[in-house]
This record gives sequence, structure tokens and C-alpha cells, in this order.
Amino acid sequence: MASEESNNPCPLAPPLPEYPEMIMAAIEALNEKEGSSRTAISKHIESTHGDLPAAHSTLLSHHLNKMIQSNQLILLKDNYIKPVSDAMPKRGRGRPPKPKVPLSEDTVVSLPRPRGRPPKPRDPLAPPPEPKKKTSTGSGRPRGRPRKAPTTVAAPTENGAPRRGRGRPPKVKPAVTPVAG
Repeated sequence: MASEESNNPCPLAPPLPEYPEMIMAAIEALNEKEGSSRTAISKHIESTHGDLPAAHSTLLSHHLNKMIQSNQLILLKDNYIKPVSDAMPKRGRGRPPKPKVPLSEDTVVSLPRPRGRPPKPRDPLAPPPEPKKKTSTGSGRPRGRPRKAPTTVAAPTENGAPRRGRGRPPKVKPAVTPVAG
């Protein structure tokens, strides 16, 4: 009993409610569309509860920060808003998953099937398979595009200069001479 009297300096005044309760009551009473600012909440609490501690602004800031971290309030553009619980949660992209049917307790859940085609059954008495040999296509020619034939020196034309082929001529590589040392 003595501890209750020491917390409240004036025995006739009702005890102060907790700060989170006062903050929520102030936000509900102010009922602003964009939310209530810290100063508006503080002024409302001061007008309704006259006997506040000297560290009221520090306590208010501390409890507002705690309420934001515990998701009791949302801070939006320096205004405090109560979170809207009846709003639909934001959906992600794509088709929503099908609802899962709860299984009864006596059903046994098996592992999902692996991907791909299942392997052929093997005979335990059969010898191990032989490695595959390369087989020809039957025509005797190798697969793919044939190799480009090596270029030959072009025959000279009437005026003695060699005949030029189509397109840009290949880049001439300089001859490398060994350094005598």
C-alpha cells in the first residue's frame, strides 16, 4: 500500500494510465486521416491528463519508438497511424497456391517422386553392360560440316597482277626474326 501512495504524489488524483494506452487514446481521439504528429499527441495527452511527469516528452518519444518496433503503430511522413487490420494483405505476383487440405493423423506421408524417367529394372544375374562403341552413320563420311579447303595462290591476270578475291583481304602478319644474342 505504501508503494502505491509513493508513486502518485497527489492522493486525490487518479493514477495515470500507461503511456501506450494514452498514445492510442490520443490517436483515436484526434482521428486524423494522414495520422497524428508527435506534438499533436503530446498536446492531447497534456490536455486530458494534467499531472504529467517532468520527463513527459522523453517518455512519449521512447514509447512511440517501442510501439513502432512492436508494430502497434506505423510511422508515415512523421505521423503516427494505427495499423489497419481489416485491409487485405498485399498479394505477391503469380497465381496463389492451392489451399492445403489438412491430413488425418493416421495417414503416412511418402516422399515426392523424383524428377525424370525412372531407370529400367536391372537383372541381378545379368553381366554388367558393355561400354558403347562409336558407330558410323553408314556413309563413311564424318558428321558435321566439312572442313574448309586450304586457300591456294590465285592465278595472275592479263596484266600480271594476281586476281583478288571477294571481300576484304586478310591481315598480313609481320615476320618474326629471332634476336641474336
